[in-house]
Amino acid sequence: MRRTLVHFVWGTIIVMVVSVTMFFICVWNGWVGYMPDMDELQNPIDKYASQVYSADGKLIGTWNENKANRVAVDYNSLSPHLVHALVATEDERFYSHSGIDFYALGRAVLKRGIMGQESAGGGSTITQQLAKQLFSEKAHNKIERLLQKPIEWVIAIKLERYFTKEDIITMYLNYFDFLHNAVGIKRASNVYFAKEPHRLSLTESATLIGLCKNPSLFNPLKYPERCLERRNVVLGQMVKSGYLTQAEYDHYAAMPLDVEYHKSTVVEGAGDYFKEFLRQYMMAEKPERDNYPSWNMRKFTLDSIAWADDPLYGWCNKNTKSNGKTYNVYTDGLKIYTTVDTRMQRYAELAVRKHLAGYLQPQFNRANYYKKLAPFSSSISPRQIKNILNRSIRQSVRYRTLKEEGASPDDIRKSFRTPVKMSVFTWNGDKDTTMTPIDSILYYKSYLRSAFMSMEVATGDVKAYVGGIDFDHFKYDMVMLGRRQVGSTIKPYLYALAMQNGMTPCSKELNVQRNYGGWCPRNGSKARYGQHVTLKWGLTMSNNWISAALITQLGPSQFVNILHDFGLNNPDIEKNTSPVLCLGPCEVSVGEMVSAYTAFANKGVRCAPRFVTKIEDSHGNVIARFPPLMNEVISEDNSYRMIDMLRSVVQHGTGSRLRGYGIKGDICGKTGTTNNNSDGWFMGFTPQLVNGCWVGGEDRDIHFDHTSIGQGAAMALPIWAYYMNMVYADKTLDYSPDAKFDIPKDFDFCENKDSLNFNSIQDVFY
Repeated sequence: MRRTLVHFVWGTIIVMVVSVTMFFICVWNGWVGYMPDMDELQNPIDKYASQVYSADGKLIGTWNENKANRVAVDYNSLSPHLVHALVATEDERFYSHSGIDFYALGRAVLKRGIMGQESAGGGSTITQQLAKQLFSEKAHNKIERLLQKPIEWVIAIKLERYFTKEDIITMYLNYFDFLHNAVGIKRASNVYFAKEPHRLSLTESATLIGLCKNPSLFNPLKYPERCLERRNVVLGQMVKSGYLTQAEYDHYAAMPLDVEYHKSTVVEGAGDYFKEFLRQYMMAEKPERDNYPSWNMRKFTLDSIAWADDPLYGWCNKNTKSNGKTYNVYTDGLKIYTTVDTRMQRYAELAVRKHLAGYLQPQFNRANYYKKLAPFSSSISPRQIKNILNRSIRQSVRYRTLKEEGASPDDIRKSFRTPVKMSVFTWNGDKDTTMTPIDSILYYKSYLRSAFMSMEVATGDVKAYVGGIDFDHFKYDMVMLGRRQVGSTIKPYLYALAMQNGMTPCSKELNVQRNYGGWCPRNGSKARYGQHVTLKWGLTMSNNWISAALITQLGPSQFVNILHDFGLNNPDIEKNTSPVLCLGPCEVSVGEMVSAYTAFANKGVRCAPRFVTKIEDSHGNVIARFPPLMNEVISEDNSYRMIDMLRSVVQHGTGSRLRGYGIKGDICGKTGTTNNNSDGWFMGFTPQLVNGCWVGGEDRDIHFDHTSIGQGAAMALPIWAYYMNMVYADKTLDYSPDAKFDIPKDFDFCENKDSLNFNSIQDVFY
């Protein structure tokens, strides 16, 4: 009996040893569970991050599967205090094991697993924790987590074979998420202490390493006292490991936390709207009609045009790697070199903020102070406002979440009328408050919005891209995604068509109001009524009667065709073949408008927006280049005529306010204001840059009721001026107010100029 029992015990032990050995062999070879291949183990950082660079060489962001803005640093860029604190706290035998600390593992099994001592510590090494960060998905229960452990052990052993201890520490700190968009030690150092990792003090290093246990539990912003206690625990571990003396501990443990929180951005002026647009643009899939709702066929058309004409649109899905798979910006370690300049991006953001926060929004708030229906115009009814708010409710995340949870309509209405604590946007920083969700919708609608884009004339390089006033709270991008009515900024395209049809700036039209089949356009001024005026005067004064006369002569269909040549691809334009099109009722994006205006400054050749110059793979090989995309729209001579007329707009017409901001140089431009002042535009260009700006409310019924402030010259033009003044003042940039348009000195803007009869003092423009 005893012999049988001994055989049974030994047999059981042998079976267990063989089973465990076979199990780990299967895990090692990837037959059980997930095991990354050797390339992934040797290049784990490349698996997660594509890096986005600015034109001036700054790393402005990374794209990862967890959407973390991680920026890696090397071992030599780490403070020694960080390394000592990490090893002392997380893995005191780090330098003596090969990935698994069997002593710590046994202690954890005995004391925590068998004896139930939660304070006994864990058995995971730094290398195992790194393996978990890199390759383990979040476990849904304890059993799933137990099954992950053996796989992590094997990965840890492999990591130790392929990397040095310094490499492992560096990867661990580069990957850890310290919260508040502080992913990786560089971001954490910047966010919590406004320092680079190598400059962290002993206490600052201990604070950050303390977060590695549980960043939510020891969050220094929410739970500073708890975080301080955890920091001192780390300091105590450093004493036990010999990195500190007891006297040093007593000194440092008495010091305050001293967290200096800074909101996370990779570099100042990085352009969050631009990075998000670029990510979506590159990852776009081939447009399929069935994937678009019937009410949004316009987007299907626009996406189809972009897929066909722009190599960057959907680049990841148009191109394949050597293994035949398409690219993924989250996992392929790409390096994307953009055209945006961080200096100019910052100037653009500052210009928007200066005008809206410093002047326009306070004016709008004062104008709304006595309105019962604010921020909506007094001209619309309560029923219209109710419809707008109901639409906004249905589009909100709260509404969609409640619907998915099966909430009844009454429960949803109650939820939107129940006050809750929230943090809301202000121009002076986020503010904690309590309000109902429906009131928060009204609160956000009360803010005016803006979009701005700056492009180089000759290349189409996008140098600055401001899609809105604050990406965290107003995510909708008004540069490339949003479209608004353009008003009189459309008129230069009509005048360009007139030049193409043999007219000149000196050609004359009768300045009178006419009726065109029931349409009788109004004009803001009756100056020179009944006189024959030059086209130059008509564009300078943005005269609607002259524009109506031109489109009637040239034909709306011909106008639609040239709008497409200028890059205005909105299919709704084709549906509007009436003369009204000359006054800009069509909706166009800021990006399209800026691109179109390059044709005037670039000898008649339009440049499409160029966002990226090249892409490299994870090994530094250039896998794509993006030359400028251009098409000729008007002749070179006619571009000179357009420059002359649009220069007159700035010198004598609706854009003359520009000079009041001290802006110098050879400048052309055009203002635009839509019905009821719903949209304010200013499009302007120099010999080197084309910039466009739009300002308006979230809804077209949110606007100034008075044109004195609601026109484009007051809403959008100042932003353009502030931006260009900052650009010209920066001598590190290659843009000068002394640049001149390259027009031949003997160029004759008017054919048979000497035979013209000048009818008024306005003709001194020639």
